[in-house]
Amino acid sequence: MATANADKKWERCLEIIKCNVKEQEYQTWFQPVEFVAFDTEAKELTLRVPTNFFFEMLDGQFKPLMYNVVWRVFSKGVSIIYRIQTDSNSDIDIELEGPSDGVRQQRMSKDKVFKQPVRRPAEDDLDSQLNPDYRFENFIEGESNKLPRSVGKSIAENPKQSTFNPLFIYGSSGVGKTHLVNAIGLLAKELHPEKRVLYVTAHQFMVQFTDSRRDNNFNSFIHFYQTIDLLIIDDIQELSGAKATQEAFFHIFNHLKMNGKQIVLTSDREPASMQGMEERLLTRFKWGLMTELEKPNQDLCRKILVNKMRRDGLSIPEDVIDYIAANVNESVRDLEGIVNSLMAFSVVYNRDIDLALAEQIVRRTIKYQAKPATLEKIIEQACEQWSISQEDVFSKSRKANIVLVRQVVMYLAQKHTKMTTSKIGLHIGNRNHATVLHSINQVKDRMLTDKDFAKAIGEVEKRMKES
Repeated sequence: MATANADKKWERCLEIIKCNVKEQEYQTWFQPVEFVAFDTEAKELTLRVPTNFFFEMLDGQFKPLMYNVVWRVFSKGVSIIYRIQTDSNSDIDIELEGPSDGVRQQRMSKDKVFKQPVRRPAEDDLDSQLNPDYRFENFIEGESNKLPRSVGKSIAENPKQSTFNPLFIYGSSGVGKTHLVNAIGLLAKELHPEKRVLYVTAHQFMVQFTDSRRDNNFNSFIHFYQTIDLLIIDDIQELSGAKATQEAFFHIFNHLKMNGKQIVLTSDREPASMQGMEERLLTRFKWGLMTELEKPNQDLCRKILVNKMRRDGLSIPEDVIDYIAANVNESVRDLEGIVNSLMAFSVVYNRDIDLALAEQIVRRTIKYQAKPATLEKIIEQACEQWSISQEDVFSKSRKANIVLVRQVVMYLAQKHTKMTTSKIGLHIGNRNHATVLHSINQVKDRMLTDKDFAKAIGEVEKRMKES
């Protein structure tokens, strides 16, 4: 039994809510909500929302507000039921209740269960952004990568498994994380062409998120990611400090996980070492399997070199292979660079590839490898870029140009050193953890919208490596 004026009461609820939230929040989360019915006997208010993401936001972020307003306008003790639109053509809903005790109860209408609460776009409209050269066939197995490689292949072969969801792969730069996750995506698409597979970097994800808010396409951004069957995000640590982006990813993560979709993440550090990442995200990163992709040992380096020789049609003496494998083992990328240099020298100077040439190239490579970044080096180069004194960085000055450099230093220190945010703040004028996180976030946000600023930071990073 429904109350005749119940829809008017809901309109009154919206008026009160509008006075208690930001205009953008109201337009995004409350304006699309539709009144369905009010059962006076059961004391249930039923509302329809476009997607499960809306339900998660209303039931999570705005639950106290919703219940306070509804109880004030309707009556105390009323339960709110959210119906989630799943198919606009057949008008079939999933009903999810958010009672005041916080316990979620789920009821399926028409005795059907629908795992995908949003309409899927056509299968051929998605560019997976996978690199076709990064396959399992040329990702050579060794003791340092056996576990992540085996698990990754298992996920590609059986994307419905849940044991390794999410798969979190971490390791230093150049050890092959990007190659491995691309191989997972390519094999999954090959074996399951109906699956929607997407590879993005965390930076790309942040840019898309920022653009969606600027262009008022935030809902479309969320809906798109909710349709993915296998989501691969590279360098997830780049989301550190970006609170709004983390919030969006949190709900996308929950939606995909709840609907049995696979998530694969890479990072240059394990979750425990991530500063500026929300605790609830760090907890979720640990739900599946965390595995380290280690630096290649000498045996694996040798296998990689032999494989590359075969692919490129090269002939390299055994003693040269052994020398390179023993002396270049920081990253797979370095190994391939050495082979490319050998080939170039051999062709340009019409010289045989021998141990003397290999020693010359390896010495040069090691000499010009970037030295580890230090806070001192970062401050020196940032101050040079924006023409301020190093003393200004440590001062209490609030001049805009000095604050900018100070924030850049904090951002680069967090990105290029292993210092915690607390330690960074301590060394830069004894500032607290929150100030450092705010500074990092400010720099990241500006880099997404100011190309000249991003270019300037790139120049600082380049000089850091050269100095």
